[in-house]
Amino acid sequence: FENELGALPPVGFWDPAGLSDGISQEKFDSYRLAELKHGRVAQMAVLGYVAPETYRFGYDLVPGEVSTSDIPNGLAAVTAIPFLGWAQIIAFVGTVETYGWFTSPTGVIDLPDDILAKRQTAELQHGRVAMLAVLELLRHDAQTLAGLDQGYPHLITGLPFIYDN
Repeated sequence: FENELGALPPVGFWDPAGLSDGISQEKFDSYRLAELKHGRVAQMAVLGYVAPETYRFGYDLVPGEVSTSDIPNGLAAVTAIPFLGWAQIIAFVGTVETYGWFTSPTGVIDLPDDILAKRQTAELQHGRVAMLAVLELLRHDAQTLAGLDQGYPHLITGLPFIYDN
């Protein structure tokens, strides 16, 4: 699988756990599809973390009861969103998953092979970074909610010139 999309220098094809040892091309393709879907979900999750910091839609999630402006950011939103709000979110995601979104009329992007390969590799790379980013956002948010966040001066130790320690 050294010549597959996403195998980039200097590392090349990287599989330290050996998950691809002795598997068929069909199984590898299913793993790659799972990686792609997880990357897309992670990209949306990162966007969902960052966007509410700068903009709120301001509509009523539950008419007369809960506005989107009242929902906190991050993990605290999980308990703040009522059942009907979760129903809206799940219905929207299910609709997009069922009927698709932003596809060309033929359902396939019509690009030359070299440009398509470059864009597919970029999408894999962005998804990989987003998976790491959303894990860090969740970790940081959970640590803050648990009261374990001690602020920036305790984030990095051993560099007194940064924090005037």
